[in-house]
Order: sequence, then structure tokens, then C-alpha cells
Amino acid sequence: MTPRLLEKYNNEIIADLKERLGKTNIHSVPKLQKIVVNMGVGSAIQDKKYLEEALDVLTQITGQKPVVTKARRSIAGFRLREGMNIGCKVTLRGDRMYEFMDRLISIVLPRVRDFRGLNPNSFDKRGNYNLGLSEQLVFPELNPDKYTKSQGMNITFVTSSDSDDDARELLRDFGMPFKTSERR
Repeated sequence: MTPRLLEKYNNEIIADLKERLGKTNIHSVPKLQKIVVNMGVGSAIQDKKYLEEALDVLTQITGQKPVVTKARRSIAGFRLREGMNIGCKVTLRGDRMYEFMDRLISIVLPRVRDFRGLNPNSFDKRGNYNLGLSEQLVFPELNPDKYTKSQGMNITFVTSSDSDDDARELLRDFGMPFKTSERR
């Protein structure tokens, strides 16, 4: 069974973007390549159970086993040594990527407290969008009684576009709830 957003992309978004962006070739239309979900666990320096908890959270949220990230260099002020485990990340592609994005847009973002839309300017000048969540408990698959420490995460949407405007149009067509500028 193909994910809902993948069908929407193939049936509606490609034709719409091709017309709006003035593209003649179907392969020049921007597409979503991958989604990277990253959790930096700075408290893992003192206690390893926080990293294990973060690994469990990412596994439940994404349905995929996370990779442990290590410190690249030592920082004495943070009591950090090169090679210490300080976080975890998951790279989603294919059907899992579209299913995660669908759950994020339709279920998770509306559950965020005081949510008024995503910042439309969080692009990196290469067509990639970054989104930060301050708490992992907005995901409905997590049991709030099980997790003691509130942990945030960064979600990166990597597109094939080199232009921020083209990538913004792609994500808007997928249904990302960007803020609209209000003029008084």
C-alpha cells in the first residue's frame, strides 16, 4: 500500500509544481529526498540512561533503529571528550519518510502547544528545511508516564531543489502549515 502523501505527490503535486515553477522536464520538479530526525542528548555525558531513553523514543517515533552520534572533538567546559556518545539520529527515505511526514503534519504539529504555524524562513539557502520540536511527547505513540526527561529534536527535510522558494512551494503543497504574513 503506497503512502497517502506519495500518491498525492505523483498525482497532483508534480503537475501543479511543473506549471507554477515553469519547469518543462518532470525530473526538474523538486522532490523530497529524505527526512533526518536528530536528538542531541547532552545529559548523556553524566548518565547513559538518557541516551538509551532517546534511542527508544526515536525507534518508536520513526519505526527505524537510530544511529548513535559521537562527539567529534573534546570540549573541556562541557566535560566532553572526543568519541563520547552524545546523541542519536535516524534517516528516513521512501515509504517510511512519507508516512512520518503525514503523521507529523496531520497529528503531531496540531498537538504542539500555542502552535501558530511553522516559520517559512527556516531554509538553509539550498532548499532544505529545518524544524525544531521542544518536546517529544507531542507524538501520540509515546507513553508520557514512561519517559522521565523531556527531550527535544530537530527534523530536517532534504529536497532536491537548490532554491528555497521552490522547496517552500513543494512543502506547502504537501500540507506543511507555514505561517502567513499578517499585515495590519
